[in-house]
Amino acid sequence: MCGIVGFVGGKQAAPILLEGLSKLEYRGYDSAGIAVRDGEKDAVVVKVKGRLKGLAEKTDDGHSVHGTCGIGHTRWATHGEPSELNAHPHHSDDNSVVGVHNGIIENYIEVKEKLTRKGYSFYSETDTESLVKLVDYYYKKYQIGPIDAIAKTMVRVRGSYALAVMFKDYPGEIYVARKDSPMIIGVNEGETYVASDVPAILKYTKNVYYIDSMEMGRLTKDGPEFYDLNGDVVEKKMVEIDWDAEAAEKGGYEHFMMKEIHEQPKAIEDTIRSVVTNTDEADADSPLKIDLAGIGLTEEMIKSISQIYIVACGSAYHVGIAAQYIFEDMADIPVRVELASEFRYRRPILDKNGLVVVISQSGETADSLAALRESKDLGVKTLGIVNVVGSSIAREADYVFYTLAGPEIAVATTKAYSTQLIASYLLAIDFALVRGEIDEEKASVLLKEMLTIPSKITKILDDKERIQWFASKFSNAHDIFFIGRGIDYAICLEGSLKMKEISYVHSEAYAAGELKHGTISLIEDGTLVVGVCTQSELYEKTISNLVEVKSRGAYLMGLTSYGKYDIEDTADFTVFVPRTNEYFAASLAVIPLQLMGYYVSVAKGLDVDKPRNLAKSVTVE
Repeated sequence: MCGIVGFVGGKQAAPILLEGLSKLEYRGYDSAGIAVRDGEKDAVVVKVKGRLKGLAEKTDDGHSVHGTCGIGHTRWATHGEPSELNAHPHHSDDNSVVGVHNGIIENYIEVKEKLTRKGYSFYSETDTESLVKLVDYYYKKYQIGPIDAIAKTMVRVRGSYALAVMFKDYPGEIYVARKDSPMIIGVNEGETYVASDVPAILKYTKNVYYIDSMEMGRLTKDGPEFYDLNGDVVEKKMVEIDWDAEAAEKGGYEHFMMKEIHEQPKAIEDTIRSVVTNTDEADADSPLKIDLAGIGLTEEMIKSISQIYIVACGSAYHVGIAAQYIFEDMADIPVRVELASEFRYRRPILDKNGLVVVISQSGETADSLAALRESKDLGVKTLGIVNVVGSSIAREADYVFYTLAGPEIAVATTKAYSTQLIASYLLAIDFALVRGEIDEEKASVLLKEMLTIPSKITKILDDKERIQWFASKFSNAHDIFFIGRGIDYAICLEGSLKMKEISYVHSEAYAAGELKHGTISLIEDGTLVVGVCTQSELYEKTISNLVEVKSRGAYLMGLTSYGKYDIEDTADFTVFVPRTNEYFAASLAVIPLQLMGYYVSVAKGLDVDKPRNLAKSVTVE
């Protein structure tokens, strides 16, 4: 949520800030602003309600605002309605301190009341204004430097934040601080950047530093310096981002979402090859093996695990639901799947020999990160499945499995979800092998089958026009239901989410056997029901459920594997996906559902990549 960009160097800052903010639009926002310093002059602050287009017009694409040091922000409203007044940057009463902030200051009212008593006035409804003015208060009261003033502020406030501040007395410098909310520092020759996410600065540099929680930084054109709360210098290692800047561009597609749907075969193959050996000889007799040495999991540790707890939010939670079926059936390990937002507040009772698996694309999801920290406090081992190298979850988990999806810009996840599924399959196969539930031959067969998934997804994508035609027929639907059993139910959860989040059509996913326990009363003439039927043992039961809803007037779409043609006797429209091992069915069956959600949204003329009220990375509660 929200986006921060900062620059200090020899170039004009405003165009760079606008360019960087445009790369963060996927995070979700309702207003935007920049503040630019030109030497010792007061900072020029420009803000707008609405899209960045308005900010670009107001500043002539940044060319009317001069200065080589600046900060920018896209705001997703929490405290105070979306408005130009509430937009960032915010400033002290005399404009000498200007700042932007991501996160939530929980005790901002208390801070605001204190500062009001000290003579400060407030013009906005935001917690950020209180934060910036508290920095100003300590800076002036104690006549201390920016780092000490920010340190005192960090001790005083409660909540989460990524903070970037400019001081009039320190031209050509940006000061930053972080607690929980994501922030990275980029460097190039004679240039230093700050951003809340990698795509904002990929065009300018791939060399970054990760600032840790409860740390601060001083940024000049010569580079950054980092400090702890005591003001002592902290040494950090520079990291090179291996993402290609072009990967964050649309590449000829109308929307990022469609581009990322088509990138799934490569992302899946890259993720498989990252831990599977001999993949170039997959068609030969040479067996395939998984090597998790890079993740840090040892055979002794895997054998000792008594239970797995999968903790996640949104689509990552749906990955966990599918993984639960696979781990329990293949590796014979008890698995519980938890919503991170619930897990962190119910005082979970965890087995000390268990493993908590936290799944997050960004590695910064607030609830998932909090769940990971609570698990570590309880003495339970943790494994992160994340897509962003150096993210908070990646750095704090005991073990890390990196998915190789590359940058994902569309708010609705596609390739990150698919690579998380692949990571789950690979872990389940390895756990089953190490624990003696399958042998090496069986493991190799499963891995070779996994390597066929990319080409099978490509085959589905080659026939996407048929799904586009069907989606156009139901673009005005009011309700859509997705039903399935077992792994098919997990697929339905993700298909339903894709539909509702980008097309704004009310949709729900139900375990098919639960229909008769109340849900079937919602079926009316013409209601679209999507039945997912990829699991052989449950196929006939799900068909029976489809017959039940059809008899009550539903219009049926069937989704199944080639070879099961009798579904056409029941469904009004059927989509077939290539056959694969049924453990891996979700990887194929989700593709038509992603396309269906996309095409319904396009047919309605909606903003596919940036749906209303949603953000890519949910970094606040």
